[in-house]
Amino acid sequence: MPIEIIYLLILLAVILTVFAGLKRPIYEAMLAGYIVLIAVSGQWANIFTYLIQTSTNTLFYAIVAFLAAAQIFSFTRVMDKAIAIILALFGRRRGGAGYAALVASTFMGALSGSGAGNVAATGVFTIPAMKRSGFPAHLAANVEMSASTLGNMIPPAGVITASFGVLAAFAPGYSMGRFWLAVWGIALWFILQRLITLYIFCRVFKVKPMPAGEIPSLGPALRAGWPSLMLAVIIFLPFLLDVSLKQNLFARRLGSGADSLSASVLLFTPGLAAMYALWVARKQSGMGLSAAARALSRHVAGIVPVSATIFFAYAISKLFISLDVGASLRDFIISWGLSYRALALLVPLFCAILGMIMPGSSQVAIFGSALVSVLVAAGGHPVLMAAILPAITGAMEGMTPPLALCMYTAMGIAQSPFKQTAKTAILWISLHYIMSVLVILGILPILGL
Repeated sequence: MPIEIIYLLILLAVILTVFAGLKRPIYEAMLAGYIVLIAVSGQWANIFTYLIQTSTNTLFYAIVAFLAAAQIFSFTRVMDKAIAIILALFGRRRGGAGYAALVASTFMGALSGSGAGNVAATGVFTIPAMKRSGFPAHLAANVEMSASTLGNMIPPAGVITASFGVLAAFAPGYSMGRFWLAVWGIALWFILQRLITLYIFCRVFKVKPMPAGEIPSLGPALRAGWPSLMLAVIIFLPFLLDVSLKQNLFARRLGSGADSLSASVLLFTPGLAAMYALWVARKQSGMGLSAAARALSRHVAGIVPVSATIFFAYAISKLFISLDVGASLRDFIISWGLSYRALALLVPLFCAILGMIMPGSSQVAIFGSALVSVLVAAGGHPVLMAAILPAITGAMEGMTPPLALCMYTAMGIAQSPFKQTAKTAILWISLHYIMSVLVILGILPILGL
């Protein structure tokens, strides 16, 4: 067994022992896992290097910023009137707010490119709406988590671009258009699966439509809630402009500075949204800045554990990248002589485990070529094997307990207990895994292939 696989097993063993065995907080378990991994890999000279790299990671600060903004949205109750509009549109349907969250967060996730970041950005709207319409907190957290990560399967998500790079290196000659069509064909199956799953969960947990007398009228709700509804536009529009204009305008005028502009959009959007929320709250309820500051100081402690968990997870990801495990993993899997069916069962499971500690883009960068080459050597179609990468990496990042970054972010917003949330998450993951296997085996027809 390659030493890199042993490192992964040691990491998981330490985290499970500290978290489940010693009953310590998950961020302490992550820190312990990081220190042990540093020790066994002989990386003492770099123990602070990966922490410093994480401390300069734009995405980490963006997640923290969105979590802080979520606290402002919560105590100012600025989204109450926007939630009223959502309920006016979907309140008559069983679990209607959940369906709205599923679709909206999926497509928002395609723009943000980050499962955890998208949970933080859109969850502040969707999770309260679901809870207000009767969803248990743990189910609301899971619906948002699942939808946000699913966005990594929808173009133009960055994981898709990285996966096309794997295909281009492995089998040049395939166009981006054909690849995107295959990705969309796969994504449609997973969207359908999510909708059916939500339908079943709404009945298992007895989520009901709101009583007719409590459903707001659409007209009055729109007139009262449009300032709050603009908050979604303030968050969504910068990402949309960045994605649509980056290549044909920003890159042409700014060159490499276009990436810095994207980072700035990611960082400043939650701050802009928070300031707008405070302005709306001042207009609607008379809440002043001093009252807002006191309320924020009372709520900020709630984001510290989640932020610490995310920080150490990114540090572990940096360490794994430095170990350069892709080639050794490929050779190790090929040496098993497994059949294509066996690999179809193994590869998504492997990625689900990696998703506990590593973003989808990192998984593709480190393991993408190895996984595609192994599957193609066993009889898989090159385009299909590359197109499934976003589904088994990006769409599963941060979903697998006990190290699920997206789940912890959603839990922080929903205030749901770990045990219930994790049990429900395992069900979502299991269904996603089954769908991934069906696609890899070619049982489901895929548009473009």
